[in-house]
Amino acid sequence: MQITLEPAQMDELEACYGMIESGRKFQREQGFQQWPDHYPNMDTVSQDIREHKGYVLKADGGIAGYLCITFDGEPAYDQIEGVWQTEMPYAVIHRMAIGGAYRGQGFAGIAFRLIEEICDANHITGIRIDTDFPNKRMQHVLEKYGFHYRGVVDYQGYGKRLAYDKMIGR
Repeated sequence: MQITLEPAQMDELEACYGMIESGRKFQREQGFQQWPDHYPNMDTVSQDIREHKGYVLKADGGIAGYLCITFDGEPAYDQIEGVWQTEMPYAVIHRMAIGGAYRGQGFAGIAFRLIEEICDANHITGIRIDTDFPNKRMQHVLEKYGFHYRGVVDYQGYGKRLAYDKMIGR
């Protein structure tokens, strides 16, 4: 199976948003709600794609997942109850969702490896990501793939999140 991570295209918007909706439903099935009904929404994903931050994880050409990667920093990460290991410039991963048919098959790990390749090509040596307290599955995935818990960040309007980072390319 050929798996790639590619910039999302506008004609993939509905499929990308479908990944978000699938992720939101999965969160609820797991007993928590990291993503409320109004966020991320179709406009959020559309903006990601327009700003060249939206990416699709493809398996044999079909969309297996969606995520946002930005190299512009994250203002909410400026204030952390803890200490980051990574420094600017760093990549930020937001809105990572793997489609239901692909969950539990290592696709998150493949996505992280491909993200690291993109970072390496852009001379980025660190990745930051956050997740909600009850999202034990994502916490496990992050730790499994070399991310380290660094503290708590506060998204005004969305609450506190667990912050993780990973040094790469060193």
